[in-house]
Amino acid sequence: MTDTSVVLVDVSDGVATITLNRPDARNALSLEVLRALPRAVRECDDRDDVRAIVLTGADPAFCAGLDLKELGSTGGNL
Repeated sequence: MTDTSVVLVDVSDGVATITLNRPDARNALSLEVLRALPRAVRECDDRDDVRAIVLTGADPAFCAGLDLKELGSTGGNL
């Protein structure tokens, strides 16, 4: 995936690192992230060269939780 993606995947030595990549929003879970994250996990799980998956967030935080700004703008219909 590219650096502009909200979820990055890097595989090295049998370990897939999945990174939430919305640092400006403290990696809050937007609709885009909620769609991309399960896809990334499934893709890693399907790979023969992946033995472990690490979930992390781009600095400065792991994850702030649900993106409340987006939730407010959608009327609660995530």
